[in-house]
Amino acid sequence: MMLSKRRVLISVMLLLIMVTFVNLEEAAALDLSEFGSRVMRRGDEGIDVAVLQQKLRQLNYYNGNLDGLYGSGTAAAVKRFQKDNGLQVDGVFGESSLAIIPDLKAELNYNISRDDIILLARIIHGEARGEDFKGKVAVGSVILNRINSQQFPNSIRDVILQKGQFSSLMDGQANYYPGEEELQAARAALLGYDPTLGSIYFYNPEIATNTAWISRRNFVTKIGGHVFLR
Repeated sequence: MMLSKRRVLISVMLLLIMVTFVNLEEAAALDLSEFGSRVMRRGDEGIDVAVLQQKLRQLNYYNGNLDGLYGSGTAAAVKRFQKDNGLQVDGVFGESSLAIIPDLKAELNYNISRDDIILLARIIHGEARGEDFKGKVAVGSVILNRINSQQFPNSIRDVILQKGQFSSLMDGQANYYPGEEELQAARAALLGYDPTLGSIYFYNPEIATNTAWISRRNFVTKIGGHVFLR
């Protein structure tokens, strides 16, 4: 037990120290050129959908959740935008809509430091290693959803460092420098892309050992190897 506690303490110290030795400009200037690279329609999801929702909200066409999910609310907002601008009203965001939508700056949903972006990317790397991009964003989204829940601390750092919450602090996987995909996943979650639909818990059924708490939570969705719960 003492060895486990010592290992966690070392992981936490490394996590906080190594944040200061990363390229912060890399975290601040992540590539968002994905927006406009495809036609978006109902049923799509991704960082580009989250950016579209932000733009539509800034233009007062959209007042729904910034979740990166192209549902009925996003389609309706696109239709209103198309109607007001004399375009074909079909709720599909394609070349004609892209050509006239103002070049508004996408903003993070949270007022955080670049250090916190790196910290979030490190935990995504540790907890979602082997997962695809959506699975990585999902883990980041859970951390951010916890900030908005009264059950958890109200900062990224405090959520991540809360005792006993993340196994990657135990096995040291969170100590590794995050790759570009983990940084993109962190930014996508911060922009509002939430494929977990507001989940605040996740676990891997293949490796989970303590499962008693799961029965007290509501299943939301499964993404890759993780099950997400509220």
